[in-house]
Amino acid sequence: MFHQGHGPGPTMVIFLVIISLGLFVLLANAGNNEVRTSRWLGPNDAMQPMHPLDEPGLRGEALAQPGLRGRGLPGTERPNGNPLRSPHTVMTQGYGVGTHAPAEVWGAIDLAIDSTGDGRADPEGTWNHPIYATHHGIVKVTPNSYPAGNHVWVTNDAYRTGYAHLAEFAVTTGQFVEAGDLIGFIGSTGMSSGPHLDYQVWVWEHGRWVNVNPLGFGALDGVP
Repeated sequence: MFHQGHGPGPTMVIFLVIISLGLFVLLANAGNNEVRTSRWLGPNDAMQPMHPLDEPGLRGEALAQPGLRGRGLPGTERPNGNPLRSPHTVMTQGYGVGTHAPAEVWGAIDLAIDSTGDGRADPEGTWNHPIYATHHGIVKVTPNSYPAGNHVWVTNDAYRTGYAHLAEFAVTTGQFVEAGDLIGFIGSTGMSSGPHLDYQVWVWEHGRWVNVNPLGFGALDGVP
C-alpha cells in the first residue's frame, strides 16, 4: 500500500534514471545520424537514394543546344578512327566512285567485316556488327529513309558524320554522344545490296557543309 509522506523507493529512482539515460542516448544518435548519413549509399543497400542525374535540373541524356564547342573530351570534336573498331574491317567501295559519286553529294566509303580472313567482306560476320561514333556531337536518327535506310547523323559545330544502312539504332535523336559510344548495328536497310556501313564525313567551311574523304580521318586505322 502507498503511504502518504513517503517518496519513491530506491528501485523506482534507479528505474527512472535508466529510462532517462536511454532516451538521451536515442535522441543523441538520431541527431548524429542526420549529419553522418551519406546520400551515396553502396550498391548493396536495400534503399537506394535518388541518383544525382535524376534530380530536378539535371538530365541523364544531354539534349541538342547551340554552341557545342568545349563539350566532350579534348580532341574528340574532330572525327577520328574506324567506326567499326575492328582490325577485320574491309572497304567494299571507295570515296567518290560508284554510288558515292559525285563526291560532293554522296561521298562516303563502305565498310564491312572480313571474319574469314580471305580479304573480302563476309555477310555473316558483318550483320549486326557494332558501330561507334568517331567524335562527339548531337545525334539525329532517321529511320527508313531512302537511299540511306536507317541513318544516324552525329553533329557538332565543326564536323558531321553519317552512318547509313543500319539494322538497329542504339541512340535516339537529341542524344549527346562521345567518341567511341555505341550508336547502332550494321544492316542492309535502304538502297543496299548487302550488309555494310556507309560512312560519311562532312566539315563546316565558309558557312556550309563540305563532304570530305573519311580515309583522311583514320577510317581504316588499326586495319592491316
